[in-house]
This record gives sequence, structure tokens and C-alpha cells, in this order.
Amino acid sequence: MSAKDWMQKLSEASGVSGYEHSVRHLVIEAFRPYADEISVTAMGSIIALQRGVRAPSRSANQTPVPKVLVEGHMDEIGLMVTEIERGFIRFTQVGGFDVRVLPSQQVVVHGKRALPGIIGSRPPHVLSPEERQKVIPMSDLFIDVGLSEPVVRGLVQPGDLVTIARRMQSLKNNLVAGKAFDDRSAVVCVIEALRLLSTMKHACDVYAVANVQEEFGVFAGAATSTFAINPDIAIAVDVSHADQPDTSEVNAVPLDEGMGIATGPNIHPLVHARLVEIAEAREIPYRVTAYAGATGTNAWAMQVVRAGIPTGLIDIPLRYMHTSVETLALGDLERIGRLLADFCVSLDDQFLRELKGERNGGVEKPKARAKTRAGRAHTGRGTRKK
Repeated sequence: MSAKDWMQKLSEASGVSGYEHSVRHLVIEAFRPYADEISVTAMGSIIALQRGVRAPSRSANQTPVPKVLVEGHMDEIGLMVTEIERGFIRFTQVGGFDVRVLPSQQVVVHGKRALPGIIGSRPPHVLSPEERQKVIPMSDLFIDVGLSEPVVRGLVQPGDLVTIARRMQSLKNNLVAGKAFDDRSAVVCVIEALRLLSTMKHACDVYAVANVQEEFGVFAGAATSTFAINPDIAIAVDVSHADQPDTSEVNAVPLDEGMGIATGPNIHPLVHARLVEIAEAREIPYRVTAYAGATGTNAWAMQVVRAGIPTGLIDIPLRYMHTSVETLALGDLERIGRLLADFCVSLDDQFLRELKGERNGGVEKPKARAKTRAGRAHTGRGTRKK
């Protein structure tokens, strides 16, 4: 299947953060042709292992085989039933919906059976002039499934999930729009990387991961799967803001012009430099996206697992994030898949030694400290940039 086909299948599936079981079997289906092993963690993340070609020096397990983790998260933002009022369903959110676009959305209420519904609110005719100028708060919205209160109460209860009902829409110039592109588009990139790697020779073991539970901010899926794998290098793939009118986002990347290769304290500088080197050598378009602190992605959790994992981050340009019409360029997904595959193939023992601070096969030792206290006044402490 093509990247577009997988994007449509994954986008239109349901899998709210913490409840990803409905989309999990599709991801396993996508990984299976290219994986030597597939497992599911206790949290529900999927780990697909594609083994590397063993060099003669590693045939007797004398040298550990390097492990590279590439990942995207498969959960999506959604809604949850809080109460039933006169047959109408009140709800809250799981993850951060753009509340401005919720009124009039078509939804599916996942009760004892799937119920189609729409999100309604008081009509503008009965609102005050001041209320008409404001965003309708979520507490004033409700879901109408067209059933009487006794029937609704028999089929729906608090805690049931609600997802947006949206088919993926093809636009001009190889663009598509739909729901849950954050972050199932990254899973498509990982699928594409696995497909390419299956036709290439690589020395490392590649762990392709579709993580759970990213959208409500605890990064539990990424932290636990990374702990289980303990990779030498990890690459997170997630969406970032694309260039569009009235957007002053400094990291905005135009659609269909590649990707963002992130840099900042959440990113290992050598991993960033290698990604940039590969992109330039393969003439893959990119822009550097800079984060002065937390990236708000799984990379934030993966970096500090165990003794620390050298981590990189690739940004997928996306318009209208956290709405039902997220928009991206399919060509960007294919380019990111190629960059991930080429990155994995490029890894060698010398680069892995550099990541560990080693030079010429040995650990680089610090110079002996002088007995005098001279020179300590210029360590740079206390000069953090704002």
C-alpha cells in the first residue's frame, strides 16, 4: 500500500489517547511485512524489530549490535462523555482540541454500540451580542444522537469515548486533509522507512515503534517502550506548524518543502548534525527548527530514559493542528521516510563511539585539573539566555 493509502486507513480509524486498541491492529498489519519480530508493550505501544545484517566481527556476539529506535505516536485527541442531560450528551476532552471548531462537527459516540451524532449548541438567535463575539465554551456544547433520554442512557454512560467522524479529503498538489494526522502521519513515515530499509543493507537493529498516550502530555508510551528497548539512538517524528496566513510561528515550515530537523537542549547535537548531513547529501529539503526548551513531543521523555538516550526529532509540517481538517503534503511523509532509512544505513561504529564521548576506540579522559582555582570565574554559569 502507498503512503496515501496508509494515511487514509490510519486517519479514519479510532484510537483516543489511552484507548488505542482499535487502531493498533492496523499498525501491526502495516509493520508485519517488514519486521522480523513484533511485540506489544504492557502499555499498548507496538515495537517492530527489523534486524540488521550481521558483520563477521559480530557473528559470535562479540560486539553488541547497535539499536536505533524510530517512532511516532498512534493515539489521537478525542472527547469523553461526562453526563446525559434530557437525552443530550455533555462531554469533556482527552487531549487539546481547538474548541473553536467543535460546533457542528459530526461525531461517533462509542457506547454499547457506535452512535452517529452531531455537536450542537444554542443558536445565535438566543445569544446576547456579547456572547456572539466569544468562542462557545465546551461546557455549553452537547452531542445530539437523535434518541430519547431513556434510550441514550441505555446505550451511553460517562466515560464512553467520542471521536470526530471525518473521511480523509484529497486536495490539489498532493495535499490531504483529515483528522488524527497528529501523529499517525509519523507512523506512516515509520512504515515508509521500514519498507525502504527492507531493500537496503544496514548494520543496526531498527526498532520501529508506534507509541500510545502522547496526547495528554505524560509521554507514558514513549518512556516505557524506550526503556524496554534501551536504544543507542532514538528519533522521534511528530507534527509541527506549517506555514500559513497569520501564523508567526518561528518554526513554521512550508508544506511540500521537506521537514523540520529540530535542534535545542532536547536534541543531541551529533544526532541533529548527522540528520542534516544525510539530508544535504541526499538533496532532501529541510529547515532547522529550534526549540529553546521542551519540544512537547515524545523526544522529551525518550531523552532521559535509563542513563540517557541520544535523541533527535523530525518535524512534519502540518496546518490546522488539533482540528478535524489537519492538512499535510504526502510528499513530505515520503521524504521523511527516506531520511530515516538513510540515517539508519549511515550509522557506523565510529559515530556510535562519538555519541558515547569516545575517541579512537577509547574513552576520552578529561585533562588533569590544576591545583589552583584560577580560571573558574569564566565557566559561563549564570549566563542563561532569555
